[in-house]
Amino acid sequence: MTTLPRAPRTDRPALPLLVPQGPHGSRSRLTCRFRCGDACDQPLPNTTDHGHVRDEVAKAVARRSVLQGAAVGGGALVLAGLASAPAAAAPGAGVGVARAAVAADLGRTAFRPVPPNRRDALVSPEGFRSDVVVRWGDPVEKGAPRFDVRRQTPDAAAKQFGYNCDYVGVLPLRGRRDRALLVVNHEYTDPNLMFPTDLYDEDTQKEIEVLAHGMSVVEIVRGRTPGSWLRADHTRARRNRRVSARTAFTMTGPAAGDPRLRTTADPTGRRVMGTLNNCAGGTTPWGTVLSGEENVNQYFDASGDLDARYADSYRRMGFTGDGRGWSSIDPRFDLTTEPHEPFRFGWVVELDPSDPRSTPRKHSMLGRFKHEGANVALAEDGRAVAYLGDDERGDYLYKFVSRDRVRSGNGAAARRHNMTLLTRGTLYVARLTGDGTADGRHDGTGEWIRLTSDTTSYVEGMSVADVLIDTRLAADRVAPTRMDRPEDVEPNPVNGKVYVALTNNSNRGSDALPVDEANPIGSSMTRPALGAPLEQKSGNRNGYVLELTPARGDHAADRFTWDLMLVCGDPAAQETYFAGYDKAEVSPISCPDNVAFDSEGNLWISTDGNALGSNDGVFRVPTAGPERGRVQQFLTVPRGAEACGPLLADRDRSLFVAVQHPGEVDGATFESPASTWPHTDDFPRPSVAVVYRHA
Repeated sequence: MTTLPRAPRTDRPALPLLVPQGPHGSRSRLTCRFRCGDACDQPLPNTTDHGHVRDEVAKAVARRSVLQGAAVGGGALVLAGLASAPAAAAPGAGVGVARAAVAADLGRTAFRPVPPNRRDALVSPEGFRSDVVVRWGDPVEKGAPRFDVRRQTPDAAAKQFGYNCDYVGVLPLRGRRDRALLVVNHEYTDPNLMFPTDLYDEDTQKEIEVLAHGMSVVEIVRGRTPGSWLRADHTRARRNRRVSARTAFTMTGPAAGDPRLRTTADPTGRRVMGTLNNCAGGTTPWGTVLSGEENVNQYFDASGDLDARYADSYRRMGFTGDGRGWSSIDPRFDLTTEPHEPFRFGWVVELDPSDPRSTPRKHSMLGRFKHEGANVALAEDGRAVAYLGDDERGDYLYKFVSRDRVRSGNGAAARRHNMTLLTRGTLYVARLTGDGTADGRHDGTGEWIRLTSDTTSYVEGMSVADVLIDTRLAADRVAPTRMDRPEDVEPNPVNGKVYVALTNNSNRGSDALPVDEANPIGSSMTRPALGAPLEQKSGNRNGYVLELTPARGDHAADRFTWDLMLVCGDPAAQETYFAGYDKAEVSPISCPDNVAFDSEGNLWISTDGNALGSNDGVFRVPTAGPERGRVQQFLTVPRGAEACGPLLADRDRSLFVAVQHPGEVDGATFESPASTWPHTDDFPRPSVAVVYRHA
């Protein structure tokens, strides 16, 4: 085996006590270290020079955005049988308190926007309340012990609610209008906040962390107040389930069995142990949940040299051998001895929550990259179309179109058929073209470029398996558009458009990533502290929301139009834009991360890494009518936390939100926490909460 010298381990800096103002924006060093392996400190993975929007006024766009940056001026899931039928998008009800609302659903309810704040609380508008549904450590499976932070064990962690909840899905239980299944991802762990100092030995901590990753399925029941939900008794909830980094998965699609997926433990290349760094996801029309494996590179160590055959592949995905040290408890996390194990992660996984005995699957046909999630819409002819985002600075938007059509009905035959839809079809990557800014908008046209079908590769020199295993390298060859961290990509079930959360990009505006019409901000205005003056920072610090309109309204079409519906940031900053809405009437919003929709077609946005000095939160934005673009903050999450989800359900009376990494602030430890939310203990516990009308 030809080997490549291992990349030198970089000494991570001591954790500063102040919020950093470098490439990490407002994120803490703790979050950057444990969630993405300090991705912003690594070389830019995409070094191509072709992936920016080309048009005749690109240079003018660049000049204008820099000048503007320096100036300062004045998913939704519809629960079957539980949710209202989609209606035409309607304008908001205007400013006012909730008790003056014209309807009970959150899409029409008027509320006074929550102001920016730094409180250690989940803050919702007047007339609303929030309840915690499930916390880290709560029992999930039968036999799980009551959580005791000072008596954690791997066996207990395997049956308890995992750490750092992210995606939230709620699926109905057939024939039970009072019950549903809550499905949640567990993205990553933070040992600084999980474990009392020096109480556990290092390997025990690692074993617990391995099992605190993955997913949870938790049965929930309606509360007495409409819109409220509670966790069901886990001893009687037979569908409750924990999926972790030690759960067996089946590989599907053309790459299954490829030699690069074969390891010492699995010579077939078809049976993978575990799922890691599960970020966002989506619920399919056939009642399963899709979950995206994202920053998987950070879990792999190297005891020696790396395999030179995979140098380009490792580099493009960020594998360096500087991992979490998990190889001390499991040799598969050592790149030197198991060079193929990394190829078994970075996929979209599918879980059937209705069957706790089912084997979850990893779908190679949806490509391998840093998946934020996957969300499915139906094409005009009934085929399944999955939208995908690669959450990296300068990476791409993707979609998959199934070969076969979705079958209707709940029968066994239809279900078996639909469970194969993501194994055959065609994978595409997006190229955007600008039309100039003379119209005062950042907009244009786009095309979906074929990468591969399940039988034919469209990338010269690469096989079908090559394209699926090294999707980033394949996409680099066909000149798609490099975007600013495309995260959640979701179709709006009311208006048929697709919305993309482009969180931020500290490198935008550099020589490596020049500004263009789809990524116009190379210098952003931020507030290092709440109430502080605006300061100019290099790069796109506040993000965008991109709106795609498929040609002919068909998700299978290979053409689309696009516009930047939102250029996020402080309304006082000249570079911001809110679909043309009066900037004096909108809430500040920074770093959109996940999106969802209510039954009115309103866009709901959760944020991650607010660069404007406030806690992160969730915002409602009409997508049509005279109030299109009116951003109103509905809630803020506690100190140090990220707002994940969100999810509208129960006839839109319920807003579920996952509160991830509360208290993950630089300098915080278990003994000296920056947050104790949800205030049931003297340390923080990542939790899922539900917000609903109470007055």
